[in-house]
Amino acid sequence: MLTGSCLCMAVRYEADEIIGPYVYCHCRSCRKANGTAFAANIAVPVEAFRLVSGAQQLRSYESTPGKHRYFCGECGSPIYTAVGDAPKMYRIRLGTLDDAFSDGPAAHIFVGDKAPWHAIEGDAPQYAGWPDPKALQIAGSRQHKS
Repeated sequence: MLTGSCLCMAVRYEADEIIGPYVYCHCRSCRKANGTAFAANIAVPVEAFRLVSGAQQLRSYESTPGKHRYFCGECGSPIYTAVGDAPKMYRIRLGTLDDAFSDGPAAHIFVGDKAPWHAIEGDAPQYAGWPDPKALQIAGSRQHKS
């Protein structure tokens, strides 16, 4: 089991299972939502995710039709996203994990939108947009709908 929380610790969660791999997303929306050069997200089945505290602090924003971004209303920390009316997966922000997580990213996606001031390092594959699902499947994302 993994645990996570927001910056002010009001929102706390547990995840019994994660579905990898995870990616660094460089799209404009993820950069804006996280205030960073990219977002690090990994899928968690909805039934394996529990809010331990702070449900009343969670706020959401529909950044694109059908994609809701959930964040702490007190400190603003992004916690997870959900796609669709009945999502099977949430995409949690790895930066909110309280437990050690040392796996490396499977890829960088949407590098066609990357911040010009950020240099991508390492040997993980890079994709201008969505990778072909035959090469890399990103659970809980819009990839399967594009």
